[in-house]
Order: sequence, then structure tokens, then C-alpha cells
Amino acid sequence: MPVTPKTPEEVAIMRQAGRINALALQAMREAVRPGISTLELDRIAAEVLREHGARPAFLGYPPGSPHPFPATITASINHELVHGIPRADRILQEGDIISLDCGTVYKGFVADSAITVGVGRISAEAQRLLEVTEQALYEGIAAAVAGNTTRDIALAIQRFVERHGYSVVREYAGHGVGRAMHEDLHVPNWWPNSRRRNLVFRSVTLLPGYTFAIEPMVNAGGPAVRTLDDHWTVVTQDGSLSAHFEHTVAVTPQGPPLILTLP
Repeated sequence: MPVTPKTPEEVAIMRQAGRINALALQAMREAVRPGISTLELDRIAAEVLREHGARPAFLGYPPGSPHPFPATITASINHELVHGIPRADRILQEGDIISLDCGTVYKGFVADSAITVGVGRISAEAQRLLEVTEQALYEGIAAAVAGNTTRDIALAIQRFVERHGYSVVREYAGHGVGRAMHEDLHVPNWWPNSRRRNLVFRSVTLLPGYTFAIEPMVNAGGPAVRTLDDHWTVVTQDGSLSAHFEHTVAVTPQGPPLILTLP
């Protein structure tokens, strides 16, 4: 589905969806502790969505797939960067970090956001990774102004992350969000040098009303990743820790974008 500028009324509905999504993430954040399973976190998020008349965007996605996603959230622990499947036997341990990603459909519109949180006391190395990754998200958001381009967002994220000695995952990126969870706007977290030609890296000028997710995924080690045999869970190739933060934003006519997935 092509990305199109949203009307103020549509943005307002997406803001409602985003608030519900934020409440689900907050409920999970408060529940994270040693001994809880990722399946229980999934149940918590699903209940928040039901209470607010919303439904999960991830469950059964993509339609028609031989391996549709089986849960409300993705829950990715330590070296898992994204798309971890919640399970009863995935029990959080003291010192883990967990990335929680949730998508909400409300009145026909989608909101998508993610956080990474520590389980109990975590190492200084893990804490620094979380802080750098979350700030990288806000560096990208600051660049998401009308007249800038998707390249500006990518470079803002990449330069900040690499300046702190971490790696940006290449294979996954932000995307347009609206009536569909993935609208046709590719929002990378890195940018190749000018000699590399690839249509995926077509720089798109941001227009007022554009709505999309910005979601840096940052590795403590190298950028290489692989997908496990469950067809979904993505892990770092070298086993290093990975963190993931995400917000859905709307470009405004003037000034900074509106973050739609704040509580």
C-alpha cells in the first residue's frame, strides 16, 4: 500500500491507536521481572488492547503466509533483535534484556512501537546499549521534519550509533504506517555510500501528513544477523546483545514531528 499524507482527522485516530499501544508496552514494562514468561507478557498486552477496543496488528501477519505470526507481541531476549515468538518456556532471567514490540489496530488505523528493558539488575554494558539505542531513535525523530528526506533520518541514526562504537542492523528498517502496518515508505537506519546503487535506498522527501515508524536496531557487536528455524526470530550472528526502540510519528507542516505512540 502506498504511503499517502494523512488528514488531521486520520492522524488523530492514529494518535488514539498509538496511546493504546503505549499503554500495552507500559503494562509489559511494569510486569517484566525474573521468572515471568514471554507468553505471560503477550497475554498482558492482548488484554490491554481488548480493554480499549483495539486488536493486535501482528497476530496472523502477514495474511496468507504459510507461517503467520502467532502472537500479539514480539519478545526478543538478549541476542535476539526482533520477531521473537512468545512462549511459556521462555522465562526471563536476572540480567537479561528484552525487546518488546507491539502493533495496534484501532478504528482501521495502525500504530507500532517498541522498547527494550532490563530484567532486574543488568550490566553496565547492557545499560549503555539501551541508552544509546533509545537516543538514536530520538536522533532519527528529530530529523523527521517536512522537507527533509528518509536519508536524513538514516544518517542521523547511523552517525550517532557508530560514534558510540555500536553497529546498526542493515536488514531491517522503519516503514510507512497507516491503514496498513507496512505502507510503502522505507525508512532505513543506515545509508550506503554514494557509489552503491540500490532502489531500496531511494531518498524520499517527507511531506506533512506522512506517518511512519522509525525503529533503530543496534548491536553491541557486528551488524550481521540471521533468522532461526521458527521462520521469525532474528538473532545477531556473533551472539552479541541487541536493542530495539521504535515510535510511530507524523510529519507536521512546521516544526518537529508528532510522536503518535507516546502514552
